Formats: sequence, structure tokens, C-alpha cells
Amino acid sequence: MVPWLPATALALAAVPVQNPPAGPPTDQRQPIRVGVELITTDVRVRDRDGRFVGDLGKDDFQIYEDGVKQKIITFVLSLGGRIYNVAAPPPVPPSEGVILPAILPGRDAAGRVFLIFIDDEHLAPNLTIRVRQLLTAISAELIHDGDMFAAVSTGPSSIEVQLTYDRKRLDSAIERVMGNGLTPNEIIDTPVGAQGNSHIRHKAHVAFRTAWEIMRNLEGVQHRRKAFVYISSGYDFAPFEQARARLDAERVGRAGGSADDVNPFVRQGALFSEADLALELAELTRAANRANATIYTIDPRGLVAGADLDQKIDMVEWQTYVTGSQNSLRVLAELTGGFATVNRNDLTAALKRIDQETSDYYVLGYYSSNPDPARRRRTIEVKVNRPGVEVHHRTEYVLRR
Repeated sequence: MVPWLPATALALAAVPVQNPPAGPPTDQRQPIRVGVELITTDVRVRDRDGRFVGDLGKDDFQIYEDGVKQKIITFVLSLGGRIYNVAAPPPVPPSEGVILPAILPGRDAAGRVFLIFIDDEHLAPNLTIRVRQLLTAISAELIHDGDMFAAVSTGPSSIEVQLTYDRKRLDSAIERVMGNGLTPNEIIDTPVGAQGNSHIRHKAHVAFRTAWEIMRNLEGVQHRRKAFVYISSGYDFAPFEQARARLDAERVGRAGGSADDVNPFVRQGALFSEADLALELAELTRAANRANATIYTIDPRGLVAGADLDQKIDMVEWQTYVTGSQNSLRVLAELTGGFATVNRNDLTAALKRIDQETSDYYVLGYYSSNPDPARRRRTIEVKVNRPGVEVHHRTEYVLRR
């Protein structure tokens, strides 16, 4: 459990049905609200030239959940990082939630929350300097006065910066970042069982579980733009399959065995691994959509060429591995309304785009009137009364079991 983000007590509550008073029967029926949780979604509206459209009002939007039109309760506009509470949210009873730092007088204007997620278990040691440079650029280019941020790592870098306004906290942690990912040779030499490479799976599970717990606690932060900057080289549960098969055959041959002695379940385990990775990525994106948090993934490898000369892997397998790991980053970003920065050396340009997307946006909030309260997966559609514009927003959310 992430200690610096305590669990948030948010739950759907049903309105109790009251027994009718004694007397003659009546046809009057009282409406029942399906849930009391305020559902919010960020919306970005751009014209044909890609410029943000910032002159829309509450009546210019329509929002639908599973095809049912919802009543917009809250309407927030952020323009250039400055928040305008056009329709302020209704008061809610106090509850346990994410501990936010004290508001800075005169500086709490941007209203943004950044979670910097450093997956050092999936960053090769030779990427350490590049990741430190990326974090320095994030501190200088992305986080502005008035922005709250937190940072956490998944491995031995032991980065754990609680939500704060003080960028010096991040600057002091950068020097502790150290890549701890496996090299291709280490991946190939690791024994593989029927369920795939258990060491690779464990590293990925640690990253996913940590990110999932943060997302769950972010549900308690409302009416702020929540950006999850995910720094990783991506995931592949069954990498370098052919190279491992050749190595297994060589080991069997050296031991005096034949081809019949090669484990036949290794290939089957690889097939299951692909499906398992897809399921775990889906769980993490669902958690992000419940929290209305946008994931922006960044692969610090930049424009990837071939593997290092001392790595015993051919070019085709290396490119297959790179493509698969980058696709996992694309899934995390695209299913939450963000974008993936892969195969790019100019990471500063990506940070400027994230800054722009998190500075200009609308936040719409509503109480769900979904006619089927047992339906866990809810689709969201936002329409705008303005021709020729592009509307970007999360397309669904899933209720917790």
C-alpha cells in the first residue's frame, strides 16, 4: 500500500425506500437517485486548427451515460491554467480522502495535480542519466507555481514524494533515480515455466499494483486536472521467445537429450502471458478512468535502434520486443485520454504538449441517472453545440466491484 496516499472512503449509496403512510392508495411516485457519487470527466474542445475553444458555456454541452442524457451539475473551465468555477460543486459531507497540502495564498490558480510515476524496474541501467534529465525537464517545463505533484518509484530508487507544491522536493530526489530493468541477456538466461517468466511478471505486478493503488486514492480528488506521467520502457510478459527456445534446446543437447526433452508447455505459457498482460493493462486503465486521471506514458529510450552489441539477440526479435513494449504504453495512454511518447528523442516537446492539454480544459460533473444500477461498465459521450470542433474526453468508466 502506498503510505502517502491513504485510502479514500468513497462508495455508492442507495436511497432507502420509505413505507407509504397509512391511508388511501396513491399513484404518486418518488424518484430514486441511482447513486450519490459525483461523476466528473475532463473535456478538451479544439477547432480545426487544433486550438482550444475556451468560450463555451454550460448549456453548450450535453453529456450522455449509456445513451441516457445526464444533468450537468458542475461546470469548471481552466483557461491558461486559471480556474473558473462557472458552476461550483454542491457541498458534500467531509470524508477520509487524499491528504492535500495547504492551499498557497494567491498561487493556487492552476488547479492541476501531477503524479510522476517512475517505473525504474522497467528502465535499463544505461537509461539512468536520460531519466534524470527527463525528470529535470519535468520540474522546469511541466510543473508550474500552484501545481501540486507527487512522485513515486517502483523499485530500488525509493522515490516517495508526497503531494506538495515544492518543486525542490522533486529536484532533491532526482539524483536517487537508478534504472533496474533487466537486459536482454538476463531475460533470456532466466528459466521459464508454464506460466512464463515469473521474475518479469513479478516486476510488472509491482508496477501495476502501485499505480492501481494511487489511482484508487485519486478518486477522492475532485475538480482538478489529474495527469499521471508514467515513465517506463513498457511491458512484455513473453519476450525473446525464439532466443529462449534456442537456449533451451542447446541446454538439452549439452545434457545429452533430444528435441523431445524440450519443455512443450513453454510456448503455451507464452500465449497465456500475452492474454494476462492485456487483462492487467485493462484493469489499470479502468482504475484511471474511475479516477478521471489521464495517463501520459513516456519511453525514455527515445528513438530505439538495435540492441547493444554485447546482447545475444538478433535484430528481428529485438524489434518485436520493442514494438510490443511500446504498444503496452500506447494502450495505457490511449484508453485514458492521454498520449504515448515513444520513438521520440525530443521529450521536451512532449512535456509542452502535456502542459497545454492540462492547462486548457473543461470539467463536467453529474450524478448518474443510469437506469441499470447493476451495470458496472458505463459509457460516456459528450456533445458540443459548436460545428467543426473536436471533442476529447474519457469514453467510459467502470464501477468497483
